[in-house]
Amino acid sequence: MGEKVELGTLFPDYLAKRIFALIDDGEGNLIWEEEGFLLGSTQAAMEKAPIAAAPGLFKLELRLFGFVPLKKVILQVITPVKVMAGGQSIGVILNSTGVLVVGYSNIPGVLGTGSCPAREAGIMPGDLIIKVENATVHSDVQMSFLIDELARKREQIRLQVKRGGHLREYWVKPEFCRDTRRYRIGLLVRDGAAGVGTLTFYEAQTKKFGALGHEITDSESGRALDLSDGKIVMASVQGIQKGERSRIGEKIGVFFNESGVSGSITKNTKYGIFGTLHRDLTNPFFSHPLPVAMSSQVHEGTATMLTVLSGETIEAFQIYIKTVFPRPRPDGKSFIIEITDPDLLRRTGGIIRGMSGSPIIQNGKLVGAVTHVFVNDPKRGYGVLAELMLEEVGLIPATKNSAPNSLLLNKDAKPFLKPAYYPRCSPL
Repeated sequence: MGEKVELGTLFPDYLAKRIFALIDDGEGNLIWEEEGFLLGSTQAAMEKAPIAAAPGLFKLELRLFGFVPLKKVILQVITPVKVMAGGQSIGVILNSTGVLVVGYSNIPGVLGTGSCPAREAGIMPGDLIIKVENATVHSDVQMSFLIDELARKREQIRLQVKRGGHLREYWVKPEFCRDTRRYRIGLLVRDGAAGVGTLTFYEAQTKKFGALGHEITDSESGRALDLSDGKIVMASVQGIQKGERSRIGEKIGVFFNESGVSGSITKNTKYGIFGTLHRDLTNPFFSHPLPVAMSSQVHEGTATMLTVLSGETIEAFQIYIKTVFPRPRPDGKSFIIEITDPDLLRRTGGIIRGMSGSPIIQNGKLVGAVTHVFVNDPKRGYGVLAELMLEEVGLIPATKNSAPNSLLLNKDAKPFLKPAYYPRCSPL
C-alpha cells in the first residue's frame, strides 16, 4: 500500500495521539492504510497514514480529541520525482559579463582630501556594472581604461548597473587622481570569481541541476552575487588542505572547460546554485535516478555522502544524520550531520570547502546536500533538504505558491509529507 506518512511528526508525541485528522476530498481518492476504506467524513488518529491514489488537492482538518479544531491544511498530491545523484567536483565561474562593486576607494585630491563620485551618485557595494556608456564591461582593466578615456572628453559618464535583478542607470562625474594620473570614480571592483564545489543532482530529461546547497555571496559586501552569466565546468581535485578546529580545510582544484561537467547557471539562492547541464553525466554508485525524500522521510541515522577527493573520481563515505529540524532554519540549514567514516576523517579532517553540495543518500533516497561546517568541530556540519533545492529549480511545486498551511504528498502509493509553512528567509 506504500510508505506511511506520519502526520504526527507535526506535533509532539504526547499530543499527536490525542489529535485526529478529518479528511474529505469529495471524490474518495484518499484512504487510510490500516482501515482500508475510502475517506469521506471519516476520522482517524494521527498515527495512521493517508495514502494518495491520484494527484490533486485534498482538505484536511486536525482536531484535538476529535472535536476541538486545531488547524486546517491542504494535502497537495504530486507526481514522484527522481533525479540523478551528483557528487562530481565542479568549478563555478561567475560573472562573465560585468564587474562587481566590492567597496569604495576615495580619490585623493590636490589639497589632500578624498572624494568618491560613485558613492555620491548612488552606486553601492554588491552592484554589478554592466556597461560604461554603450560599451559592455568584461574586466576591471577594461573598465578603468573606458572611464579614463571618456572622462577626458566629457564631464559625466553613464553607467548601467544591475542590482537585485533590475537594470539601473547612474550618471557619475569622474575626478582626476593625482596618484594614478588618470580619471577615476572611486570604486573597488572585481571582474568575476571562481571556486570549487560539488554537483548535488540533475534531472535526466530537463537537464536541470542543483549544486552547492547554499548561496554564493561576495566576501566583502556579503551580498548575493548575480550569477545569471555564470557557468559550471568540470574540476579536478589536485590536493587537500585538511581541516582542523578553528581552521576550515579545502579542496584544491583545477578547471577543465572542454570535457565532463558543463552547464549554465540561472539562479543563485539560499538553497544553492541552479541551472541547466549541457550533457549527461554518470555516477559509479547510482546509475539510475533516485527518488527524492521529503522532509518527513529524513531521520536520524546513518547515510552516505558522495564527493571527490582526488582527480575526478567520486567516492562514497559514511556519515550520520544527528538532528533533523522540524522546520528548516531561515538560512536553509535543515539538519546536522557528522562525518563518521575513518578514511574521510584521515584524509580531510572532516567537512572542508569544496564539499558544499555533496549529495546525501539515506535509505536509497536523495535527502539533501552538505552546506556548512562547524568551525570549531570540522567533523560536524549542516545539510539542506533536497526538496528545497528541487523547489528552486522548478522540479516540484513551490510551497510559497501553494495554499496556506498545505502539505505535499506524492502519488502512486508512495506518499511524501511536506509542511508548507517553512520560514522563507535567507541562508549561506
